[in-house]
Amino acid sequence: MKVAVVGATGMVGSVMLKVLAEQQFALTELLLVASENSVGKKITHQGKEYAVIGLADAVAAAPEIAIFSAGGETSLEWAPRFAEKGTVVIDNSSAWRMDPTKKLIVPEINGQLLTKQDLIIANPNCSTIQLVMVLAPLHRKYGVKRVVVSTYQSITGTGVKAVQQLENERAGIQGDMAYNYPIDKNCIPQCDAFLENGYTKEEMKLTNETKKILDPSINVTATAVRVPVVGGHSEAVNISFENDFDLQEVRSLLSQTPGISLQDNPANYEYPMPRMAEAKDDVFVGRIRRDESQANTLNLWIVADNLRKGAATNAVQIANLVKELIA
Repeated sequence: MKVAVVGATGMVGSVMLKVLAEQQFALTELLLVASENSVGKKITHQGKEYAVIGLADAVAAAPEIAIFSAGGETSLEWAPRFAEKGTVVIDNSSAWRMDPTKKLIVPEINGQLLTKQDLIIANPNCSTIQLVMVLAPLHRKYGVKRVVVSTYQSITGTGVKAVQQLENERAGIQGDMAYNYPIDKNCIPQCDAFLENGYTKEEMKLTNETKKILDPSINVTATAVRVPVVGGHSEAVNISFENDFDLQEVRSLLSQTPGISLQDNPANYEYPMPRMAEAKDDVFVGRIRRDESQANTLNLWIVADNLRKGAATNAVQIANLVKELIA
């Protein structure tokens, strides 16, 4: 199988290559694709050196699968060109997520919806993926009515420039700023641009994508905050259900769900943290407790590596489903 990684020189692209290698994804040919500025750059992957090629050459090569992590504008322009060649595009940007003709896929939740006719498949937002992974089994059991989520998002979600800003600040170096303010020793209550309703794009992604993946009747309200963390995104989540629940049953349900790791033993100071989730594929959940202020309501804490299950791992999981469909 011939696979193209579009955006191979970026932060998510490099993690995609790691995940492809770790999962021993069967390849006959690997195409590393990036912008014209990176064409010709050499990348070593699994002991072999590859030269980065441009998008036009990648389309001409007609790979079976193209995994995109190159931004929305690039996806809008180039994903249809790949699809015209019969290439299945798995897109990590927000370009196609809310398109009613495109499927928004988390394999553990709705991977069964994919068919051979799906030539452009959307990968959800990183914060959405870890949220719906936990909500899905609870929704099936108790019926989720409303979700209030506050995120604590890693700078890696912004990209290399943000990581460099943090490193510069900690070293006392003046450099390019990814944010309007210093991020070290700070929290910035803005992830992505503000919209007319006062929410940011990131906050509305959590609302709209959760509805599309799980159930349009679920009400979601979000506040997304950028924090000086590298390892992953964290979320404090308050969930109101149609039906009451038993806490031990909730813990049992989540612990038995593939892709979820339960870390919920406060007496021994065991709970999820981003530095423990870094470089891991699971979604970690803990601090599970009843909201004592109203009926049928649960509080919990979710952490995941936003570059892996939040992006690269989910995309490669989709690629595995596609491979089975087109084999």
